[in-house]
Amino acid sequence: MQVREKVGMLLAEVFGTAALTLVVLAQVNAVGAVITSPWFVAASAGLTLAVMVLAVGKVSGAHVNPAITVGLWTLKKIPTSNAVAYLASQALGALFAFSLFQYITNSTLGNVAGSFDWRIFVAELSGTFVFAFGVASAVLQKLDGFAAAFTIGTSLMLGVLVATIASNGTLNPAVALGINSWSWTYAVAPIVGSVLAMNAYSLFFTSMRSRK
Repeated sequence: MQVREKVGMLLAEVFGTAALTLVVLAQVNAVGAVITSPWFVAASAGLTLAVMVLAVGKVSGAHVNPAITVGLWTLKKIPTSNAVAYLASQALGALFAFSLFQYITNSTLGNVAGSFDWRIFVAELSGTFVFAFGVASAVLQKLDGFAAAFTIGTSLMLGVLVATIASNGTLNPAVALGINSWSWTYAVAPIVGSVLAMNAYSLFFTSMRSRK
C-alpha cells in the first residue's frame, strides 16, 4: 500500500470521527443534554454516519468508532497495525472536534459521564450491540453504496435510541471523549457490545464463505 493511501485512510478516520462528534456536540448544545432529545441526536448521528460511509467508506471503511474497529479486528477484517492507527486517528478527530466546538462557542464543556452505574453500562452495551450487529451485517454481506450507508446509519440511530433509555447514548468511545462524556463505562461498554454483536453475527448468521 502506498503512503498516500495510508495517509488517506487515517485522514478519513480523523475527518469522519470529527464530523460525527461535532454533530453530536451541536445537538447537545441545542437541547442542553443528550438524553433529553434522543430522537434528534439519534437521527442526526445516524445520518452523519451514513454520509461518512458514502463519502469515505471506500477509503477507510468509515469506522469512525473505536468499538467498531476493535469488533472488526476480532473478525480479522482489519490488520492489527491498521487497527491501532485507526484508534489513534479516531481519538485525534474527536479531540479536534472538542477543541473546535469550545473555540466556536467560547465555552468550556464539563464532564457529563456521571458516576459508574451498571444500568448505564448495560444500556451502552445493548445499544452498541444493536448498532454493531447492523455494521456486521453490512460488512459480512458485502453491502455497498446506499445499501451499506442505510444499514449502518439506521443501525446507529436505533442503537442510540436503545442506549438512551439509561445512558448518554454515545456508543462510541471517541465521541464520548469528544463530548466530554468520558469514563470507563463509555469506553469499555461499547467495545464489549461491538465484539459480542459482530462475533454473534459472524457465528450464527453468515456462511463460512462470507466470513473470509
